[in-house]
Amino acid sequence: MAYLKLYREKLKHNFRHLDELFAKNEVSWGVVTKLLCGNKLYLQELIGLGIKEMHDTRISNIRTIKALAPHVQTVYIKPPAKRSVPNVIRFADVSFNTDFYTIKLLSEEAVRQNKIHKIIIMVEMGDLREGVMGDHLMDFYEKIFKLPNIEIIGIGTNLNCLNGILPNQDKLIQLSLYKQLIEMKFDQKIPWISGGTSVTLSLLINKQIPPGINHFRIGEALFFANDLFTDLPFEGMETDVFKLYTEIIELYEKPIVPSGDQIANVAGHIPEFNPEDYGKSTYRAIIDVGLLDINPNFLIPEDDKVKIIEASSDMLVLDLGDNPGAYKTGDLISFKLRYMGVLGLMNSNYIEKVIS
Repeated sequence: MAYLKLYREKLKHNFRHLDELFAKNEVSWGVVTKLLCGNKLYLQELIGLGIKEMHDTRISNIRTIKALAPHVQTVYIKPPAKRSVPNVIRFADVSFNTDFYTIKLLSEEAVRQNKIHKIIIMVEMGDLREGVMGDHLMDFYEKIFKLPNIEIIGIGTNLNCLNGILPNQDKLIQLSLYKQLIEMKFDQKIPWISGGTSVTLSLLINKQIPPGINHFRIGEALFFANDLFTDLPFEGMETDVFKLYTEIIELYEKPIVPSGDQIANVAGHIPEFNPEDYGKSTYRAIIDVGLLDINPNFLIPEDDKVKIIEASSDMLVLDLGDNPGAYKTGDLISFKLRYMGVLGLMNSNYIEKVIS
């Protein structure tokens, strides 16, 4: 049976590396946990590191975090849906918001639950996902400051998540200026400028973050150590906190090119073949994962002689060439993973989750 393994010491190493980096730069930070899909085993590992703040996009995951660690500040990091408002107030200490109607509902629910709910207002800075347009910002804040049981603790932005727009000094300086203007106009302090995510980390390392950017939300860099500017690992960090282990369930030498009439396969693809491969054969292994568990594009075989051919719903076919690794049925083949690969596996009930 295929299983996903989290390496405890590698996770701890990356956490401490980041924690020291942020402390040195006087920046607060929280861990984005949406990758873990509310898995209690893995969440407990994070909590055990001493994390003070955890961010997620699913209220069910936020509820799980609160049950495991009531002391951890929980942050709901997408604009809440109307029907989720009662649970956002119940389980999230903080939420990201962009819509006055929603914040008004949060205010009314916070009054009912006798709570003060903290919010970070997200500003549109060019990536065109969530965010209030800058020229509406003053009027927006003016209305929010009047709402009961709502405390504005930050202004923030998201970049790179939809259209791949990268953060830069100009955009972050603009975010800082918005904060200063709001504080002066309304005589209100806003503690956080939440301008940092994993994609912004390299700017911090290279001392290109403007003064005032004092809050980061980190997920991908913690688990994969990936610098999204360069697609290279951050120096001094572990890239393989997660690995997938799969079992070979069939291994035969077979023709490279199939025979018979061809239509699209179950994934909607029509595989193409090199005419020079007619009459040739290769060792083909079938492993016990499929499209139901993961998109093969997010798998990186640890053995560079292993090539991914194609997947069906529950099985994936590998090309082993002349099988220099002498693999046999029952052997394990391991894979490093991209972010979306782990996300798919975490969402699969058919993949066991273990810790090493």
